[in-house]
Amino acid sequence: MSKELIRLRDLCMAYDGELVLDHLNLYINDKEFLTLLGPSGCGKTTTLRSIGGFASPSSGDVLFDGVRINDVPPYRRQINTVFQKYALFPHLNVYENIAFGLRMQRRADPGDPSGRRKTRLPEGEIRERVMEMLEAVSLKGFENRRTDALSGGQQQRVAIARALVNRPKVLLLDEPLGALDLKLRKDMQIELKRIQQQVGITFIYVTHDQEEALTMSDTIVVMDKGTIQQIGTPEDIYNEPKNAFVADFIGESNIIDGVMVRDNLVQMYGRQFPCLDGGFSENEAVDVVIRPEDIDIVPVEQGQLTGTVTNVTFKGMQYDIIVDFRGFKWLIQTTDHSPVGARIGIKIDPDGIHVMKKSRYSGMYGDYSSFSDEYDELDVAEPEEGGDET
Repeated sequence: MSKELIRLRDLCMAYDGELVLDHLNLYINDKEFLTLLGPSGCGKTTTLRSIGGFASPSSGDVLFDGVRINDVPPYRRQINTVFQKYALFPHLNVYENIAFGLRMQRRADPGDPSGRRKTRLPEGEIRERVMEMLEAVSLKGFENRRTDALSGGQQQRVAIARALVNRPKVLLLDEPLGALDLKLRKDMQIELKRIQQQVGITFIYVTHDQEEALTMSDTIVVMDKGTIQQIGTPEDIYNEPKNAFVADFIGESNIIDGVMVRDNLVQMYGRQFPCLDGGFSENEAVDVVIRPEDIDIVPVEQGQLTGTVTNVTFKGMQYDIIVDFRGFKWLIQTTDHSPVGARIGIKIDPDGIHVMKKSRYSGMYGDYSSFSDEYDELDVAEPEEGGDET
């Protein structure tokens, strides 16, 4: 069983009278890779800063190993931070950048019985620990390289090694991949998870990128407007979102108004669909989530619903198809091409339907009538005249 390392208890943070964190409660386990995920302004970086000691909460407690640390300065916490801007020393090589923190350390002189005299770390110990970190971040052989001669990913690994060489119990990472190109970002996601598992400490990671969160995390905390919307494993967050905000933020989602006729049976567009959900009242109004990849295109006569294709975008491995069902537009991701204007049928297996209770986010997400930015840039063909049938 994992040991709890950090707990945020009823944490509030206000700036100029505006509540940025609203009674946040969260615990983080030892050796866990936890990601704070949400849009800009949701409070995730403020949460990270509260843990690191760079911001003092207006109320509530930050506990580390059961001890309240609200008033402990950052340099006295067993926590280090890697920011998006790595702040490496350009006049020092890779070795000296990593060794810098160790050279600042002082420990009690073993030759002084009083314990008052402090001494620097021996050079042999510094070298051993620096080389250990170079090995951990796959930069062995780069110790004499200038940092401005490194790629972005290599610079990031130097920053991580510099933070880890002091052997903190927790590493905070505030969107450290934001400055990297797409391919390097994907490579570094895997590299970061490997480093975390190798060094065996807690990583707390901040991002607005859902793919980063799903790829690296043991636990994801989805935030919005200073509150936690859902906590769970990547699989739980993706497959069992708690409300329309989470469903929309984690991956693409069609979110449709429905009625829970009874357990395992939901109604949409006047049609009833078998599902795997239960625990709702009979005929309770609900939100129904259907992921684009869980929809099968079939001939019209075989479809549970039929609609008109209004847009097709080729994405390499798949087509993103927008389909109009009575004015509500769904996204379908498929390897089968259907041309603009085609009438199609769709089928959805029971395990492809997820039913959620209504929330304050209901009706705000899940309709692709307003395309995302990438679709807005396309010349979209006009759909055929006439209404859609079910």
